[in-house]
Amino acid sequence: MKHEYTHFTETGRSVRVGAVIGVGVMAAIDEIVFHQLLAWHHFYDQSTLAIGLLTDGLLHAVELIAIVAGFFMFADLRRHHVLGPVWAWSGFFLGAGSFQVFDGIIDHKVLRLHQVRYGVNLLPYDLLWNLAGGVLIGVGVWLLFRAKSIAHSTGTNKRTP
Repeated sequence: MKHEYTHFTETGRSVRVGAVIGVGVMAAIDEIVFHQLLAWHHFYDQSTLAIGLLTDGLLHAVELIAIVAGFFMFADLRRHHVLGPVWAWSGFFLGAGSFQVFDGIIDHKVLRLHQVRYGVNLLPYDLLWNLAGGVLIGVGVWLLFRAKSIAHSTGTNKRTP
């Protein structure tokens, strides 16, 4: 049996759910690839190795919580037939890109928690790191406009609680 709001798409919630999952997935990629596999840095490199590993574990815990919570929220939207898939994908890319750019600017440069890599010329790494985040945000913005266009052309009613 379908929910009474089958003609509605909860656009705001769909974007937020996608963003939470996107942040969690990008944090997981960062933590797994750059912290563990490549061992380029830890989340906090301004202390001992033990503290660096502890902060990596905390980052991993937070990323898992974001992914699991995001998928529970995603399932709730699906169960009530109000998920906007393109809206959610938009949020996913916006969240992933925002995490990347936040990490590159705030964590790397402002707070100096860690750098992308040590012992190298940082400029190419910083540029690629932030450019990758910018591309993800660009994809998210493009999908957001696409979702708005689809909603407008189909006359889909939107609820944005």
